[in-house]
Amino acid sequence: MKTIRSFRQTVPFLCLGFAALLWPSCGKREPEFIQGYVEGEFVYVSSALPGTVTSLEVSRGDMVEADAPLFSLDDTPEKAARDEAERRLAEARAKLEDAQKGKRPTEIAALEAQLKQAEAAEEFSKSELDRQQRLLMDARGATSRQDVDRARSLFHQDEQRVAQLEEELKTAQLGQREDQVAAARAQVKALEAALAQAEWNLSQKQQDAPAAGLVFDTLYRSGEWVPAGRPVVSLLPPPNIKVRAFVPEPLVGTLARGDTVSVHVDGLPDAFTGTISFISPKAEYTPPVIYSRESRRKLVFMIEAVFDPETAARLHPGQPVDVELSSAKTPSE
Repeated sequence: MKTIRSFRQTVPFLCLGFAALLWPSCGKREPEFIQGYVEGEFVYVSSALPGTVTSLEVSRGDMVEADAPLFSLDDTPEKAARDEAERRLAEARAKLEDAQKGKRPTEIAALEAQLKQAEAAEEFSKSELDRQQRLLMDARGATSRQDVDRARSLFHQDEQRVAQLEEELKTAQLGQREDQVAAARAQVKALEAALAQAEWNLSQKQQDAPAAGLVFDTLYRSGEWVPAGRPVVSLLPPPNIKVRAFVPEPLVGTLARGDTVSVHVDGLPDAFTGTISFISPKAEYTPPVIYSRESRRKLVFMIEAVFDPETAARLHPGQPVDVELSSAKTPSE
């Protein structure tokens, strides 16, 4: 009887003890873990023009800074085209400058001398006309009307000759017509654009790194022919490294852009901290690369998480990871 009584007295205390042990586990929710992998968005550096690789400045696995030289292609045709465009532009500019000027000083001096001769001839023919008119009016008939008409005609010719040379002198000082000057100016603009195009073509034969990052691969070697637009070097900048994971449908509503996630990588004791940058608006089924722990969670939404450059540099594309959604809550909560 004593044994039964002591057992009955002990049972409540045991229940209280078990309840105390179970209470923290009931109030504390374990973080959600989903599976994912590291994804890299590569930058493929290429030239817009074809050519033979003359130098490859980097090797696979190198870390390069922004604007560091990567490779060069043969630029002999582009240099020749650039030089030709420069000379054509110089010719057009010289023609434009010449079109805006008048005739040469010696030509203008020659016109001025001709004008003086014509003015002298006009003055002489004017005096001769006056003399013939006076003689015609003389009662003695020292001249005839025919001589007076001849003197008047000669005076009018000399007068017109003076007017002609005055206009020619003005024209010589003006230069070419405005339409011709405008055409020469347009030609200069067109050749300036052609020179800019030639310089851009030449610049395409030397490619630099658009951003700092890892040289993931080199696709051609020195001496090989590269078609236009074909990548020669693939870069992986740290900001382009991200983690993709597939969140079950019951949890996706609890996530938002900017939420913090922890990424666990095999072989490393500490987790990486990232930020959710994208949540897919479209549901999909779990891809074959992801092996769900629970077959019922087949309808998933893809999320992407990004990291600071130093952390991202320690991740490798294709690497499987476990993503801890510490901020996720179950619908019952």
